[in-house]
Amino acid sequence: MTSPAAKDPSRNSSPSYDDILARLASLHPKRIDLTLDRMWRILDRLDHPERRIPPVIHVAGTNGKGSTVAFLRAILEAAGLRVHVYTSPHLVRFNERFRLGQVGGGVLVTDDQLRAALDHCERVNGGETITIFEIETAAAFHLFAEHPADVVLLEVGLGGRLDATNVIDKPLASVITSVGMDHIEFLGDTLTKIATEKAGIIKKGVPVISAEQPPEALVVIEQTARRARAPLHAATEGWHVNVEHGRLVYSDERGLLDLSAPRLFGRHQFHNAGLAIATLRAIDSLKLEPSAFEQGIARAEWPARMQRLTSGTLVAAAPHDSEIWLDGGHNPDGGRVIAAALGDLEERVSRPLVVIVGMMGNKDAGGFLANFAGLTRHIIAVKIPDQDNAMAPDVLADAARQLGMRVETASSVEAALRSVAKLAYEVPPRILITGSLYLAGHVLTENGTLPQ
Repeated sequence: MTSPAAKDPSRNSSPSYDDILARLASLHPKRIDLTLDRMWRILDRLDHPERRIPPVIHVAGTNGKGSTVAFLRAILEAAGLRVHVYTSPHLVRFNERFRLGQVGGGVLVTDDQLRAALDHCERVNGGETITIFEIETAAAFHLFAEHPADVVLLEVGLGGRLDATNVIDKPLASVITSVGMDHIEFLGDTLTKIATEKAGIIKKGVPVISAEQPPEALVVIEQTARRARAPLHAATEGWHVNVEHGRLVYSDERGLLDLSAPRLFGRHQFHNAGLAIATLRAIDSLKLEPSAFEQGIARAEWPARMQRLTSGTLVAAAPHDSEIWLDGGHNPDGGRVIAAALGDLEERVSRPLVVIVGMMGNKDAGGFLANFAGLTRHIIAVKIPDQDNAMAPDVLADAARQLGMRVETASSVEAALRSVAKLAYEVPPRILITGSLYLAGHVLTENGTLPQ
């Protein structure tokens, strides 16, 4: 995920509010400075909607935030609760960031609702400097305050300590997914510095639920929780998740849950699901039946996270009977879990692997691609369309060559797939399209398989 300032929320958004987004972009500060001052100003002018929204579960971390939120939502909805959700970035439509809770399942905000909320926040802001992410977060609070629900799932945009979402005094829980190296230009160049920013969402007395972390990150989370007198529920210490006979087995001091495997593919999704379960079991006010966990884990969906594409325009351009997988991973740790998932696939059915990759210019291409060095020697580099800060294919290609990979460039994902289709494979290949959520959104659009 790119920084709030670098996001392009108008891409593929509805014409009904493109004009508002364009005006808001002109208000962006000339340099990126992470601060809550602008956020507090607009919230004060909105009469503090963040104080009138349903109870919040706040989610920070480097990788796995979106999937963890998807599991949380699916479990809570399976329990019959109404759940508002705020996530970023979107894949295709700006509306994807805002989900309004309803009985029987939430719905994305409509164009009219979103336009009205953004228009209201724009008027209240009065032309003062503000980032698009800040004003869209204010719009989310405004929407959530106007619509009843039982729980709000609030995903951090960048970091945590100074993120626009970090204005909730007393959330139900503070959740920290896996911490890794990303956005070092904003959060710091060590895991300790990055973890310090992520741990900034921890509040006094509020339960903290942490995924398994690198030692440096865990030390920071433990120290921050201790200072805040916040009970810490850390993976492998306060709770455990294992894969047994293809099922998810979760255990903590309250007992054991033997659940179906997540619908989301990959061993890492068992751990994201475990984090969601640990979170909901740590909140005393929520009393959920085991059936809600069972149904939620099996139902949760989250596009562009090891998503299998089986039909569509781009699929038709690929070799017949090939497997096509899409994942928006974009940093070294994200690449590691994708590579592990590919390893699991290889154990089931062996196929030659081709990786089509496009990345943003501020990403660690070598660190990301190194995860695939033992799995493939065939990389096809493409440029992410309509992104001025996208990494040039030649730069990506150089990073791949330094790892000893066979590499070529293509003008588009479709051209890359047609290039693969011309090659003679004894077995139809397994094709991974990866490197950026922006690229993933473009692929879903071009393939005609938009997120629902």
